[in-house]
Amino acid sequence: MTSPVALPVRADPATVLHEVFGHKAFRGRQLEVVEHILAGGDALVLMPTGGGKSLCYQVPALCVEGTAIVISPLIALQRDQVQSLRDKNIRAAYLNSSLDADQSREVHRDLMNGRLDLLYVAPERALLPGFLSALDRIRVSLFAIDEAHVVSSWGGTAFRPEYAQLGVLKERYPHVPRVALTATADPRTRKDILRHLGLEGATVFSSSFDRPNISLAIDLKDQPRRQLLGLLARHRGQSGIVYCLSRNKTDETAAWLCREGIKALPYHAGLAQSVRQENQEQFLTEPGRCMVATVAFGMGIDKPDIRFVAHLDLPSSIDAYMQEIGRCGRDGQPAEAWMTYGMGDVALRRRMIDEGEAPTEVKRVEQSKLNALLGLCETARCRRQVLLSYFGETLDIPCGNCDVCRTAIQTWDATEAARKAMSAIYRTGQSFGVAHLIDVLVGRLTDKVKSFRHDQLPTFGVGKDLEPARWQSVFRQLLASGYVAVDHNAHGGLRLGETARPILRGEVPVVMRIDPPAGGRRDPKPTSSPSGAPPAAEAAAQLDAAGQQVWQRLRSLRRELAGDKPPYVVFPDATLLAMARERPRSLAALGSIPGVGPVKLEKYGRAFVAAIAEAGA
Repeated sequence: MTSPVALPVRADPATVLHEVFGHKAFRGRQLEVVEHILAGGDALVLMPTGGGKSLCYQVPALCVEGTAIVISPLIALQRDQVQSLRDKNIRAAYLNSSLDADQSREVHRDLMNGRLDLLYVAPERALLPGFLSALDRIRVSLFAIDEAHVVSSWGGTAFRPEYAQLGVLKERYPHVPRVALTATADPRTRKDILRHLGLEGATVFSSSFDRPNISLAIDLKDQPRRQLLGLLARHRGQSGIVYCLSRNKTDETAAWLCREGIKALPYHAGLAQSVRQENQEQFLTEPGRCMVATVAFGMGIDKPDIRFVAHLDLPSSIDAYMQEIGRCGRDGQPAEAWMTYGMGDVALRRRMIDEGEAPTEVKRVEQSKLNALLGLCETARCRRQVLLSYFGETLDIPCGNCDVCRTAIQTWDATEAARKAMSAIYRTGQSFGVAHLIDVLVGRLTDKVKSFRHDQLPTFGVGKDLEPARWQSVFRQLLASGYVAVDHNAHGGLRLGETARPILRGEVPVVMRIDPPAGGRRDPKPTSSPSGAPPAAEAAAQLDAAGQQVWQRLRSLRRELAGDKPPYVVFPDATLLAMARERPRSLAALGSIPGVGPVKLEKYGRAFVAAIAEAGA
């Protein structure tokens, strides 16, 4: 194993953090990671979305001579990162297919002439012989491999096999430190990252994946559009994302929301690139936009004030769910993650896996991950405890900020009901859907029941003691647990699963949730004011009259200075609020506000001090 070689440090990390990024102190384990990299060590960094992973490689990149090569999977992610860095006067660029030939040559010249501190590239480009040959002729300060979970087929549907070839960097540049970063990695995915990237000797820096400011709620589908409107009513005038599984549903939902008076935009891979780009820019720069999207949208969206993420369809895994909900509340203010799902979602997801072209081993992984997600949906425990345990983390006490904690979930001994349901499946030939099976169980003499003579079966009418809605819940939970399955070759009929026999024999007890009555579930409330106003607006409302006047003037100035960039690139809401509270009248006083470093003080300071004075502070 190659011993680490300390990098020649030209600047102090704390100074870079303050003067370039405007922060007074590192958070969590950031400083440990930075110092480890500067000492020449390799690292795997596991931090939640919004936890400050980027600073772990950006700060050391600015502390030493040379260019940091950042391997990032998406063009949008590269573009947004570079835009933010350039706004801080950092010499950053990306090299990808969005550039024309002249632009690519200019970036290449800057790289070869030592005029770049950070260069973002996709894994495919990083592996090109010509690109590696260019790196041989320059000083590379470090390699940062972002979104590293995509190296693993266990890491979810975003699997990128090109990442597995990045182990060549260790062989070719043994003395250049490498850092892999991700916000989503269960224990098995972490092992894959370390193995595929040749990071077996790397130090693992793991922070809690918990995002306590995000309220969690999962509802059964009961008029999902009406349910979604209930969520949006709690977030009027706020930015959020609504995820749908298909392109058609995305388009239809966005159009319907617009008819309901909500500023909604669609985003999916079927739209023209120019339309996707325009919609994304509107979402980033204009307040109160709702993006309705497939999972093609979101990775690399560094918008801090997204207040909600909604799922109208079941995600593919807990990994995907964690990635997607992590896009809200990045400013640390209250946010809400809400999902609705039903039996149809379970059947559809299983069918997508079964009929997919993935190898058998990958299908087993996908089924395992889907089962874990269904366990989260059906749990009677604190959802946050279940969610974190998936990533190998323990939360000792219930979180108090999920729907299960807020509304006591009752359970019941469903062993006999499960046996009756399974018997009905077996005795009807394992080829009928839920509606027909419930008719048999409750003794409903329909034409279909009579035509198949199912009224002659021993199971006919044995379930009269339960309401049809309770039988729906029984079948859904049996399906989610894998005790029964959908037979896609029998027109969606149910069949017994491999683990059904012990239950039919009465050898295994079955405990199920009692679903709340339709329409009777209390709306989940995020930990914010009941007015539904954005957290920043809530805080601004607590200011005195002069402070509120300053707040409005500063927001207006920020929009002017941002131009076509997202306003938060100038200053985030938290920094503007601090200015409105403190009302600094000099550059020195403004420089003491959190989030105002020397670079931004030089760039924007005079304009903001003048605006505060003009507002009559």
